[in-house]
Order: sequence, then C-alpha cells, then structure tokens
Amino acid sequence: MAHPKVLAFVLAGGKGERLFPLTAFRSKPSVPFGGRYRIVDFVLSNLVNSHIYSIYLLVQYKSQSLIEHIRQNWVLSPVIRDHFVAVVPPQMRMGPEWFQGTADAVFQNINLIHQHNPELVIVFGADHIYRMDIRQMIDFHLEKDAFVTVAARPVPIGQASAFGVIQTDSEKRIVGFQEKPKKPTPLHDNPTHAYVSMGNYIFSRDVLLNALAKAQRKKQHDFGAHVIPDLVGTEKVFAYDFATNVIPGTMAYEEKGYWRDVGAISAYFEAHMDMLGDSPVFELDNKLWPIHPSGFEGPAAKILRGDIRNSIIADGTVIHKAKIQNSVIRSGVLIENDVSVEDCIIMDQSTLKKGCRLRRVIVDKLNRINEGEQIGFEPDKDRFRCHIDSSGIAIVPRGGRMRRVSKE
Repeated sequence: MAHPKVLAFVLAGGKGERLFPLTAFRSKPSVPFGGRYRIVDFVLSNLVNSHIYSIYLLVQYKSQSLIEHIRQNWVLSPVIRDHFVAVVPPQMRMGPEWFQGTADAVFQNINLIHQHNPELVIVFGADHIYRMDIRQMIDFHLEKDAFVTVAARPVPIGQASAFGVIQTDSEKRIVGFQEKPKKPTPLHDNPTHAYVSMGNYIFSRDVLLNALAKAQRKKQHDFGAHVIPDLVGTEKVFAYDFATNVIPGTMAYEEKGYWRDVGAISAYFEAHMDMLGDSPVFELDNKLWPIHPSGFEGPAAKILRGDIRNSIIADGTVIHKAKIQNSVIRSGVLIENDVSVEDCIIMDQSTLKKGCRLRRVIVDKLNRINEGEQIGFEPDKDRFRCHIDSSGIAIVPRGGRMRRVSKE
C-alpha cells in the first residue's frame, strides 16, 4: 500500500522521577540503555526503519544530554530536506509556560504541521524498549479510514491502572477509553488482563488540528486524558493490536510483541537482563531491524584475563582480571584485578578498582568504585554511600565517588 506523507512527533520531555537517580542530570529518554544505546534510540530506530524520516523530538526537562546525543548520532541527511531528526524545546508561543501535557506539546508546535502539510501525523512516546514496524500500523489506519489509531496491547490487570484502558468492538473500533482508572475494565475474554494504550498514536492531519484547537479552548492538555476520549464518540478511533506487528529477523525464542515501559528502576534493570543469554527474551542482534547505536570513538574491548559469563561488553572496555556474570558493561569502562561483578549495569567511563565486589548494582557514568569496596551485600551500609531503590537494587549516581564506610 502506498503511504501518504507523514510527519512524526516524538514526545521526549519526561522527567522520569521513578528512575531517580539516573534522571538526576538527564531526562528519561536520555538514560543509557544496553551496551551502547539510550532509551530514545528505540523509538527513533523504529521510525527510521519504517521509512519515516521527518521527525521532531519535543524535549523539556534536563534536555542538554539528549540534545547532544541527537546532534552527535542522529544526523539523517543534510542533502534531502525532509530527512531529519530535529530537537524542539518549548517555544512558549502561547505564554511563559512549558508544555502542559502531551497534547499541549504538539499544539505549541502546530506551526510545524502547517509548514510540512502532512496527511498523517504520528505522535509517539520516547520511553519504551521495543521494535515496531510503524508502516503496518499506518496500513491499518488507512484500511479503517480512521481519524485516530491507537497502538494497544494487553497487560495484567494489576498493571493496567498505569495506562489508558481501552474497550473495543469486533472491528477494533474503540468504544471506551479510561485514562489510568483505579478499577480497569478487563478484556471480555480474559479477566486477568486489560487492553491498554501504548501512548503511540496516528492522526489524520485535519482531525488532529481540530482536536488540538478544541482541547486548547477547553484548557485540556493531554492526549490520553482528554483528546482521545473526546474523539471516541466519532466512531472513527481504532485500536491497532501491537501483537499483530511482524518484525523481520525476529527469532523464535524471543517474546512475541516485546514491549517494556522502563520507567522504574526495577523494570529498567529487568529489561537489561532480558537481553542476556543464548536465547534472550529481546534479541538486540537483528540485522534486518537494527537499533541504531550511538557511536563510540575508541578501540575495541580488551580482555586481558577474566571469567566472563552471560554478559554484554561494549567497545573501549579494558578488563585486567575479573569475574563478570549476568551484567552489561558499557563503553570505556576500566575493570582492574580481582574485581567481581554480578547482575550489574556498569555505565560509560567508570572505573572499578582492584578487589571491589558488586552485586545487583547500577553504576552510572563517570564513576570510580574504590579499591576493596563491596556494594550489594549489606544494604544497611550501602544506604550511606549510594541510592537504594525499593526493589533492593543499589544505584551509584553519575560521577559519584564512593565514600568509604568503616568495616568495624
């Protein structure tokens, strides 16, 4: 099916408060992920792999890290005018306020829609780990002659209150929409799950422009809470079943329809563990649908001696003698003699000094763990020198020097 002209907005302004302290100096989409990515790279890769090249990234909180990442790694084409990933901070065209919500973020940049004059406008979030061929969702939108199409998937009923909960008819038309309800409506054929919005939308241009103008007049600023429910009555709002999306190169052992909201430390940590092993739940090595990485200007990893099992080791890492198990080591990390790392995420340019031991620890960028330090074994001591998440995972904030704690 021939595709119409498309303009994409990626909402990348999230504070990411539940990811603290990883978001102490950066926005949620800018948080490093995997061996060489950031969270935002997944949605951008999905768009580019789907041949959608006109992309505006709407940023807000603590955006400098994200802006630098895009500048260095996401230059699409300086020759073709409509091939770009452009960062757009709040323009404050309507007053001194920042973006008041997801719909307001797009409304404040409505001039860009008029400028490009697309037939369809895509509005996606930047906070999730997944692969998606957006062209298939566009085909569904066109086949249904929809005003709006919402990407949707089932989740356990206990998790559904964190999402917009959808009810559909036999034609996948949305007939009910509850934004983050306390008592979610379950699926009619599976009471243990609810059908929820992924926060990814396709709008027909004129429908979006009219809906945004109406919402602005009513001082309503959010797609999930206001714009989508208001349009449901038109009978032209449809749910696209993410489970039907087919990605080339997906392996049989992968979880079908893998999608993770990594907005909490425990979910972020577990998503990293999903990438490990011979048969990972989410396989990063897919040459037919690559996640486009950030570049690292440096040498390949150097392993002098070590016992390394079920781990990802990124470029520029130097390992002298260490035991590393079930861990992700990002670029430029230095690991000295007799270090033990188990179930950890060690971020860029960090140094683990001789004899230190880490278990279930996230070490943010530019850190030095002192000689002989132990983290993850005695939570009461760890609380005085790093952040302990409610899940029990210890996090050493970016650029922090570990304070020694008396062994007495």
